[in-house]
Amino acid sequence: MKNILNLFLTISIIIFSRCSIKKENINYKGNTAPLKQNAYIKLPLGSIKPEGWLKAQLEAQATGLTGNIDDFWPDLSNNAWQGGTGDAWERGPYFLDGLVPLAYLLDDNHLKEKVKKWIEPILASSRDSGWYGPLKNKDRWPLAVANKVLMQYYEATSDARALNILTKYFRYIHDTPPDWPDKDWRGVRAMENAVTGYWLYRQTKEPWILEAIESIQKNCRDWTAYYEKFPWDSAAFADKKIPLQWKEDGLTAHGVNNAMAIKYPGLWYQQSGDLRYKNAVFAGIKKYDINHGQTGGIFSCDEHLSGNSPDRGTEFCSVVEYMFSMEELYEIFGENSLADRLELLTFNALPGTTTPDMWAHQYDQQTNQVLVNSAKRDWTSNGNYSNLYGLMPNFACCLANMHQGWPKFVESLWMATNDNGLVAVAYSPSVVKAKVANGKDVTINEITDYPFNGDITLRISTSGAVKFPLYLRIPGWADTVVFKFRDKTITGTAGKTIKLFGKWKDGDQITFNLPMKIRYEKRYNNSLSLMRGPLYFSLRIEKEYKSVKINYDNFGYKGSIDWEIYPMSPWNYGLMIDNANPGRGIKVAENPVTKYPFADKGDMIWSADSGKYIAWDKDAAVVITTRGVKIPEWTLKNNSADVPPVSPVKPEGYPEVIQLVPYGSAKLRITEFPVIDITQMIDIIR
Repeated sequence: MKNILNLFLTISIIIFSRCSIKKENINYKGNTAPLKQNAYIKLPLGSIKPEGWLKAQLEAQATGLTGNIDDFWPDLSNNAWQGGTGDAWERGPYFLDGLVPLAYLLDDNHLKEKVKKWIEPILASSRDSGWYGPLKNKDRWPLAVANKVLMQYYEATSDARALNILTKYFRYIHDTPPDWPDKDWRGVRAMENAVTGYWLYRQTKEPWILEAIESIQKNCRDWTAYYEKFPWDSAAFADKKIPLQWKEDGLTAHGVNNAMAIKYPGLWYQQSGDLRYKNAVFAGIKKYDINHGQTGGIFSCDEHLSGNSPDRGTEFCSVVEYMFSMEELYEIFGENSLADRLELLTFNALPGTTTPDMWAHQYDQQTNQVLVNSAKRDWTSNGNYSNLYGLMPNFACCLANMHQGWPKFVESLWMATNDNGLVAVAYSPSVVKAKVANGKDVTINEITDYPFNGDITLRISTSGAVKFPLYLRIPGWADTVVFKFRDKTITGTAGKTIKLFGKWKDGDQITFNLPMKIRYEKRYNNSLSLMRGPLYFSLRIEKEYKSVKINYDNFGYKGSIDWEIYPMSPWNYGLMIDNANPGRGIKVAENPVTKYPFADKGDMIWSADSGKYIAWDKDAAVVITTRGVKIPEWTLKNNSADVPPVSPVKPEGYPEVIQLVPYGSAKLRITEFPVIDITQMIDIIR
């Protein structure tokens, strides 16, 4: 009898152990067999709402280009996707991919009415074959974007027509011959369809959807092999072997294609379960960083991949697409390095390429950007207007596609876990309302000014006590973090995710601080970039905005404008750094975060009340004071800051006090600084 009892206990422990490893969320639809279970599950659109500075940023987007562009830009105002006679390709779906989530995140009735004017013609356009959209469009690529629009719209509204159209379209893909040529956009970007395809399978459990995705994977551009044998390394760039054209090989060097494609092996991993595809994702990210990496978490592509010098440009579309790839990949793998990367992109590269009021954007941004004008630069294949802040300073794709960045970031701040809890993916002021445990409703209000400082409070609201796990990510740079709740204290370390599991009551609070120590990142020619938390910091350069007229019509609608920006103070400084004490001589001032969180003194802001632009008179949210020395021989080259001289640099002048502001707040900037050899400073002082 005793032996039988021992056997029973042993079996019970084994069963419990297996159940604790493999759990399925009963509140949200995650991957089920034959798909591999993902690390986390994205919450439906509307579950997370922005608060604080993040809400102000989305409101600026709503009153800027996103909320107005389809009123006056002919490519959208007469777009075939809403019944007009104009563009029938990607621009309408691109725009909606940002407008739809923005409208419902802000619960903005005006924007939701705009959405309706677009969505109704799309919902009415489905044919018996399953194809939908404008009659004159015969290309599958814009439908891949439109699929994501309908997916989000369905989550926000539960309109069954959207689900029906998507089901019919994937049946069309399943039943028709593959049409994914490597020489066309629809072929190199074919797996973008899998984003919606796997979501649709989770909704319907139709097995033929997975067959359709498998057909796409097997008949389109092989990005997995591309990342395994990456052809466009720094040597290829130096030897001018990267193809700067729109043929089959050139499309693999195109920046936006790369930003999208990094998620494609990860998407297929859900169905294949083969670690080869996971490994390809992380190998690809590493190769981008090594060969083309820029500050802000992005890689260069002034249309095509272009090396890692800080005078290179990065296309705006690449920023928002790389963000979306990180969001998708984090759901699949749950690797915290992906969320770290998402924060870098969102808090640096994204705001760095728009004006604070979001009425103007760049096509190409630069790490070291000391002059914004239409003078000729050494872009690999872009035009002279590419770094203007304006309406459409180069190809108009970014004007249509830029809108998804901030709303999709909000959508990804929290995710559901397989054990019926929640995980904090990235940090920003927000409120998440979700179901946990066995269907209980819970609200978590995240109160913070992060990333401008590290203090975070999570306030829990429930109608009664509810037991569920809460997972909190610790950024890879944060060292030791102490979490406090009730009378408990838990310590976590960099890069880890801590699990708080207990019975949560209404009013419970969790407080913690992500320690924002000054740190440095080695960059081009041994230069350094200064970081604090997830923010890069750039030299604060006094600036003059000049409105200009270039070779297209910016229509003069409300705040629509084109800006050149000129430096009014020196920019050629090297940093004085004491390697033995990196924080020496550095002072950090945290200022109130304003309604334009990435504005700084001297920026031009559109005033709807007065109908004109006004100069912003408030400091950036964080200002760092340190010491620098001018480097006379460091000057402009072909209208960009020349590459930084190799560090350490022998000083030729006296130290000066300089100020740094967040990268996203610096429309003119030096972010990769030469380092002054302080061992030789004594000769100068004498």
